[in-house]
Amino acid sequence: MAIAMRVEKKIHREFDKRETKDEGGYMALIMETIPDCIQDKWYITHYILKRASAFGPWIKNDVLACAMVLMLFVLIIVGKGEIYIVTVEGEPVISYRGGVNGFEPTAVEADEEIDVTRFITLKKFGGGGSVKMTSLDCACMVLMLFVLIIVGKGEIYIVTVEGEPVISYRGGVNGFEPTAVEADEEIDVTSELVTSYSRHLEKKHDMLLGLLFDRGTYKKLYSYRHLINGFAIHISPEQAEILRRAPGVKSVQRDWKVKRLTTHTPQFLGLPTGVWPTGGGFDRAGEDIIIGFVDSGIFPHHPSFGSHRSDPYGAVPKYRGKCEVDPDTKRDFCNGKIIGAQHFAEAAIAAGAFNPEIDFASPLDGDGHGSHTAAIAAGNNGIPVRMHGYEYGKASGMAPRARIAVYKALYRLFGGFVSDVVAAIEQAVHDGVDIINLSVGANSPPATTRTTFLNPFDATLLSAVKAGVFVSQAAGNGGPFPKTLLSYSPWIVSVAAAVDDRRYKNHLTLGNGNILPGIGLSPATHANQTFTLVAANDVLLDSSVMKYSPSDCQRPEVLNKNLVEGNILLCGYSFNFVVGSASVRKVSETAKSLGAIGFVLAVENVSPGTKFDPVPVGIPGILITDVSKSMDLVDYYNISTSRDWTGRVRSFKAIGSIGDGLRPILHKSAPQVALFSARGPNIKDFSFEDADLLKPDILAPGSLIWAAWSPNGTDEANYIGEGFAMISGTSMAAPHISGIAALLKQKHPHWSPAAIKSALMTTAATLDRVERPLQAQQYTGSETMTLVPATPFDYGSGHVNPRAALDPGLIFDAGYEDYLGFLCTIPGIDAHEIMNYTNSPCNYTMVHPSNLNSPSITISHLVGTQTVTRTVTNVAEEETYVITARMAPAVAIETSPPAMTLRPGASRKFSVTLTPRSITGGYSFGEVLMKGSRGHKVRIPVVAMGYDR
Repeated sequence: MAIAMRVEKKIHREFDKRETKDEGGYMALIMETIPDCIQDKWYITHYILKRASAFGPWIKNDVLACAMVLMLFVLIIVGKGEIYIVTVEGEPVISYRGGVNGFEPTAVEADEEIDVTRFITLKKFGGGGSVKMTSLDCACMVLMLFVLIIVGKGEIYIVTVEGEPVISYRGGVNGFEPTAVEADEEIDVTSELVTSYSRHLEKKHDMLLGLLFDRGTYKKLYSYRHLINGFAIHISPEQAEILRRAPGVKSVQRDWKVKRLTTHTPQFLGLPTGVWPTGGGFDRAGEDIIIGFVDSGIFPHHPSFGSHRSDPYGAVPKYRGKCEVDPDTKRDFCNGKIIGAQHFAEAAIAAGAFNPEIDFASPLDGDGHGSHTAAIAAGNNGIPVRMHGYEYGKASGMAPRARIAVYKALYRLFGGFVSDVVAAIEQAVHDGVDIINLSVGANSPPATTRTTFLNPFDATLLSAVKAGVFVSQAAGNGGPFPKTLLSYSPWIVSVAAAVDDRRYKNHLTLGNGNILPGIGLSPATHANQTFTLVAANDVLLDSSVMKYSPSDCQRPEVLNKNLVEGNILLCGYSFNFVVGSASVRKVSETAKSLGAIGFVLAVENVSPGTKFDPVPVGIPGILITDVSKSMDLVDYYNISTSRDWTGRVRSFKAIGSIGDGLRPILHKSAPQVALFSARGPNIKDFSFEDADLLKPDILAPGSLIWAAWSPNGTDEANYIGEGFAMISGTSMAAPHISGIAALLKQKHPHWSPAAIKSALMTTAATLDRVERPLQAQQYTGSETMTLVPATPFDYGSGHVNPRAALDPGLIFDAGYEDYLGFLCTIPGIDAHEIMNYTNSPCNYTMVHPSNLNSPSITISHLVGTQTVTRTVTNVAEEETYVITARMAPAVAIETSPPAMTLRPGASRKFSVTLTPRSITGGYSFGEVLMKGSRGHKVRIPVVAMGYDR
């Protein structure tokens, strides 16, 4: 605004110097002055609209005044917008033959020039006379343009302001008593103290915006009051600058997008025999524990979420969430198993990304992802997985009796926005969930903060953990490349994905006796029978359809049914399958509609990053993933197929049969780190500097996971319309941890989130089923997959072991103050930034970030000898622990004391000293092992890189 005032004064000074003072001269002077400050055009327009009379007596003509403002709008549109060509109803001059009252025909004959010198008087619609633009007309016109520019060109920002949120308010505001909670304590949102202070914060947000901006020029999307103090708002970038400079505003950060990070596993993890019995069996596993899913919603009618097959669910008094009503059916989404269901889309709507026709303005899952993750963590036990007339087994969640609370903030086509996700998390904590599952990660790190740990998203989760909520987040799917994690902070459990022991193999037997391996969840062709192989390119109805890439077998109408019927259709696996415009499901449908016995998809080229998953189909089918084997198939087919001189097939002589791919093969080499699972090291800032904190934290099953699906879900083309899907991703790994955490919370209701995290990590396995060190899927130089020894940057502490986690012996506990100390100790950290996001000063540091009491040790820059300390707490009976350590040769490691005895509930410190022996330019890996006299084993990974200085 000050800029606009300076512009106004400059115009008046220049105008006073001029001899001729008229409207035209004044207008010209404005246009001469504006370009000097074109970067401040929004301020000027805003100011002119607010103070139209400031231009004094020189603007007597309404049309001139309106024209002046509109010219300013043109400057904005040209400077900010894009160019569009728009056609509207009504004939142009060259073809107008009359029909509009007051306007004579202007059409010309063929090859006749337009007489542009004819003077045409502008008339009003509906009668004669010149157009008179009233002040109201002008105001409406300007307002419409203004709204279009501000709303259409705005951005979404997350703003934090001065004043403590409910969770950390310790008093000091007249009339409002303290509401702060201690570490791991729930917020009592039903108390009058909390509700009145919460209303006070929201009123302050509204007052600030009302003072800065005119009504209608912005839209507040959410007020954040419980975990952080701030709001999400849709405004122009220029308005964001005004906010950034306003007193009382701590941070203004542009919103960024998030994305989805896309059964047999209960048995693989030992839950039915080793864990569920301790909680009263599967029908009591997770009883009254509430898991909040911030995801794409839920399909509430799926049997995995039904309540009719189990004992009635009672009320959970601590839960205060609500159930939205389906706008179509007028029924709510809850049934006792599903205890809450809400959706958050204000940012998506403001950004113009939300389409209610396909995204659903309700908690209904239009994607499939949310139903899948909810079923993995808390789906009912023993639900038959049936597709295409075959039962693939029975699905179950990790904690089948846990309650489900749905907070939909992800959508089909665009993923989601952080401001919607933050609102969902705040609501989940307000409602009283015990666990939050986040199978979601940012599209990219938020680059406006100096450290990965400080942004509205991670700060909200820090407050959630302070309120006693355990948070499990997918680590990301950017593997197998280093530094691809999307989950950074120590208060979050970051989950990597493992391949479990189940593999779906199949084979194609050729007429020459060659057996080609492949994958495909399909029935076999008839026993002891072979069938003719016909390639899609050889059975085209018309060669002109080659432009449709017929070898993909996506379009049955371009293939000759007479030649395909009763045979095996050969198709090519092109790049279209990689990008999602072609699917195995569609190949199956094409083959079936043409009467084929089955199909073969041959991969002739491998694109880097291509992931081949078996797809359930109703007819015999196989995907040959090995390029060399595909070439064997092509060679055999070409040799066996006779053609005329034009290349047209005379006779199809190649034959083959497809094996049975329905039954899985169990491998003992499991688990392995999945190829796609994001890898460490963790980063502390967006220069990608290494952090002194290990990530991921833990490994859990995340490859080929069967679970519930939404029939209208579109996340996976191969499962559209189905009730179940078998998909992969760290999105699938995170809910395994959320469900197992529910079992731990049920057994140990007073454990902190850090205690549950510690129990999971210190008992994790680093050996596979045959007692060999874990391996990780990795690319070779030729982009083919191989197995390499895995490191903590692949799996964190190791693969989750639920049975051991229930009774860990010792825990490494930490709370809110510890996490603040960690933040305050990060080299180069800005204490003001910490204050902005946490409302806490840096009164406590821990000398080095690696001294955070986490169940892992990481020193990214080890110079000389460095000693770190850890504190353990005994959660079992009295026990004596012997402490040993081992490390790769480049770094020496020592622990002290060598042994210690702890009584129940007692805590003791121990130290670990690291010294570089040689500088290798890479990380060294090791571990500290604590063996108890009662059989407990507590293991923490150690990671360090030595430097000279």
